[in-house]
Amino acid sequence: MTHINPYALGLDKNAANFVALSPLSFIERAAHVYPQRTALIYGSLRRSWAETYARCRRLAGALAARGIGPGDTVAVMLPNTPAMFEAHFGVPMSGAVLNTLNTRLDASAIAFMLEHGEARVLLTDREFSGVVAQALSSLGNRRPLVIEVEDDGAPPGQRLGEIDYESFLAEGDPHYAWQLPADEWDAIALNYTSGTTGNPKGVVTHHRGAYLNAASNAIAWNMPDGSVYLWTLPMFHCNGWCFPWALALSAGTSVCLRRIDPAQVYALIREHHVTRMCGAPIVYSMMINAPAELREGIGHAIRGLVAGAAPPAAIIEGCEAAGIELTHVYGLTEVYGPSAICAKQPGWKALSVMERARLNSRQGVPYPLQEAVTVLDPQTMQPVPADGETIGEIMFRGNAVMKGYLKNPGATEEAFAGGWFHTGDLGVLHPDGYVKITDRSKDVIISGGENISSIEVEDALHHHPAVLSAAVVALPDAKWGEVPCAFVELKAGVSVTEAELIDFCRPHLARFKLPKRIVFGELPKTSTGKIQKFVLRERVRSTSAIDDTGPI
Repeated sequence: MTHINPYALGLDKNAANFVALSPLSFIERAAHVYPQRTALIYGSLRRSWAETYARCRRLAGALAARGIGPGDTVAVMLPNTPAMFEAHFGVPMSGAVLNTLNTRLDASAIAFMLEHGEARVLLTDREFSGVVAQALSSLGNRRPLVIEVEDDGAPPGQRLGEIDYESFLAEGDPHYAWQLPADEWDAIALNYTSGTTGNPKGVVTHHRGAYLNAASNAIAWNMPDGSVYLWTLPMFHCNGWCFPWALALSAGTSVCLRRIDPAQVYALIREHHVTRMCGAPIVYSMMINAPAELREGIGHAIRGLVAGAAPPAAIIEGCEAAGIELTHVYGLTEVYGPSAICAKQPGWKALSVMERARLNSRQGVPYPLQEAVTVLDPQTMQPVPADGETIGEIMFRGNAVMKGYLKNPGATEEAFAGGWFHTGDLGVLHPDGYVKITDRSKDVIISGGENISSIEVEDALHHHPAVLSAAVVALPDAKWGEVPCAFVELKAGVSVTEAELIDFCRPHLARFKLPKRIVFGELPKTSTGKIQKFVLRERVRSTSAIDDTGPI
């Protein structure tokens, strides 16, 4: 006799018991429960959650009136301003997909992203008009509708938009009847990675993952209702690690600023009683190395998330002295930003700063709503021993993993081989279950929180007629965490200086990707002629101090 599951019979999903997960639900609730609570602060500007929600609905309605909807891409080239925050809600409310562009990239990279993502609309700030104008000029009749986001704090620049942002919002209805996605698997955002070869890959994320990772942020960080958050992390980076949505969940306050200046950061912390902030080690390094008098009058505790290169002991110690408690998180664009956390254990506070730095340098354990992060043998897909020594590849599995790469089924299949997302980071698993990176198999350099492809820098160097061969590795840097260091072998009978070679690369690379050191000499190679990068990394690691002229 066939057994019938009584719990499946007639107990189906319906409108009463199932609603698609989307972070758009968070802002609707924040505006309903805390309509007068401050959502956004920017200079003298103050906006409540009710006002912010109405503006997001206007943006959605204006986009819909222009024919923008599901399957369409809206790109934004904006700093951390209120318009950038509003785009994280207004764009997906229209059904469209939000593509936040890295404001530090060059025109060719921006042009590729606009074309590959088929952006129909571009919101842009005048500060980036030089790069954006060049990018748009190469698109021809594929140019999107350009909306100019006016900001009195922006430096002078060319006006590119056919309409300004406030006029565009006026076309929308503050009561626009937006709807949750029909399927929580629908795309919410498109973010481009720094590829190691060729063009960057477009990471497509979904409403369900954004909802869960935003909630994970609040849970993992014990983020209380009404938190005050300072935007020291670029919102273009992994959608601000999902924090625009996390702040709506907690009905917190976003304190926006265009650029990071320690004096302004401390002034904002003091004025608005900021309790939370995020960033790469460089952000905290700038703060702790600023004049001590800037911190005067700040008596409350500040909690910070740090990602990228692990925070060195000096930064942990300096932050503690400045009243900032750091927590190390780890992730990639493909897992919505932070998706693992170095969860602190009872007793760690009693340890020496060096021991705490060692423990906190690990990438940690899964985020609360991420299923798993572990280290596997990429060939057998079996777990490596939890001995802190056996090297494998760090992999993620769970609901906060991307849909895949846009228009790139081959890369998507490779990334998900064996039922796990392959990060490309090599690491070990410690006996306590904490993951730690030991190397980056893709040779990506993380500088100030930005990914730099070593191959991209090598390609620029190889274009110089005097260069025979080049290899680029990460050089530890007290300010940026890591910077590109190039080892260059010149052709016989020719010469070039370090400064000349760096200047040669400037038209080909964004400024932050330029090599900060160039070492000339014969490169170590295998018997087949392959450059032994591990030898170069060892040279860098074994040299504790490098002056401006001496060899590594």
